[in-house]
Amino acid sequence: MKGGVPSKTTLGAKQIVDQILVAGQISRKQHMLLTCAILSDAQLTDEDRRQINHIFDYIQVGRLKIVD
Repeated sequence: MKGGVPSKTTLGAKQIVDQILVAGQISRKQHMLLTCAILSDAQLTDEDRRQINHIFDYIQVGRLKIVD
């Protein structure tokens, strides 16, 4: 973040992560958005990257389920 103003990508990633954690599941669209954000080298903060990686870890160990 430059100048203390969060980027659009950062706000979007945080909102998506929060929705996923509240719902206890992730949609394919949310999964794709997070995957694209990580792989596109978007301007994510270290905390955003950490939270997104936690989501991916939860999917791998079965704590989150991908739904259609």
